[in-house]
Amino acid sequence: MPLAESLDERVARVVNATPVQDIHTHLYDPSFGSLLLWGLDDQLIYHYLVSESFRYSDLPYDRFWSASKSEQAEQVWRTLFVERSPVSEACRGVLTTLQAFGLDPRERDLPALRRWFQDQKPADFVDRVLQLANVDSVCMTNSPFDDEERAYWEKRPARDPRFRSALRIDPLLLAWSASANRLRSWGYAVSDELNAATAGEARRFLAEWTQRIGSIYCMVSLPPTFQFPAKTEAAWLIENVVLPHCRDFGQPFALMMGVKRAVNPALRMAGDGVGLSDLSALANLCSAHPQNKFLVTCLARENQHELVVLARKFRNLHPFGCWWFTNTPQLIREITTMRLELLGTSFTPQHSDARVLDQLIYKWKHTRAELTRCLAAKYAGLEAAGWPVTDAEIERDVRALLGGAFSEFCGRTGTE
Repeated sequence: MPLAESLDERVARVVNATPVQDIHTHLYDPSFGSLLLWGLDDQLIYHYLVSESFRYSDLPYDRFWSASKSEQAEQVWRTLFVERSPVSEACRGVLTTLQAFGLDPRERDLPALRRWFQDQKPADFVDRVLQLANVDSVCMTNSPFDDEERAYWEKRPARDPRFRSALRIDPLLLAWSASANRLRSWGYAVSDELNAATAGEARRFLAEWTQRIGSIYCMVSLPPTFQFPAKTEAAWLIENVVLPHCRDFGQPFALMMGVKRAVNPALRMAGDGVGLSDLSALANLCSAHPQNKFLVTCLARENQHELVVLARKFRNLHPFGCWWFTNTPQLIREITTMRLELLGTSFTPQHSDARVLDQLIYKWKHTRAELTRCLAAKYAGLEAAGWPVTDAEIERDVRALLGGAFSEFCGRTGTE
């Protein structure tokens, strides 16, 4: 007679079997050609690994950046996988991904591993990665201010329905003068002066791009210095352009808070840092605009507790993800456990933030392992209190955490 599954085994089975909606990535629809990154070299020159490799190297930054992609990948591989143990989370992720494809990196044979990827057909590879990661859909990050990306959208590409869109508007809010020049060149009658006419034209811009790309939310990445209300262009544009736009379309406004750009410019994309955000700005937004919905993630570990407490007070606030520097197993366990204990299942514990398609595999495999640990511990506590959980209840909860709570939040109407 087979032994009954333990609670841990039951939770693991459900968590691993449940498809996920990945609500924030930096991936692209396959129809966008070379913008969709995939393969081993792109994994190895991921900015997490690039910055880590410089920890062990005196190589001048400009010499690294002047090298070809393959030469950069070889430098990272040699530094992090050959000359020392790849114990960091980003390094382990590469190994998890290779293992999922049935590849053995123990021979340290980079050319052989590369050949396997070179033999893959892109369309088939996309299908295989989504299947291995058990991901139903991914949400892209789409900026009309990116010239290369905008050119694809203007061609009206045939879309893969598994790749959803989010409208990224950082330049609009954080560099208004330059953005106003661009909007005028595209036929929007905005002025440098922030007034009602400019607000109307900026809203027309957001509306047309929301419809063009079919975005499901509007988003911005904000520095730790962000304040609201404030006598700043960003605060004025949020109040008079972005929030009315989101209300018109019934969409959340996603705030990714706490990134310090270009702490070390020589590292390029790998050179950004983290800072403590003043979440009174978020509290003020949620309080002053109860009909708007806010998706929020914070980069600093020190902001996580306050963010959860604010979510208990404002039902128009939905915390999501363990972003960037908090995407490590230890912090995922800590943050997810805290959110479960204070919010139940009314949050989204993770998004992959993947820039390379292959990363979906490791980011979700590692996340599922931590989510299983967190949930199993919570359910054990319930059983000790006389509330045994059924498989159906576990399945319901996991569906919520892996995309259901996000969908419900996005579909909710007014929250007054």
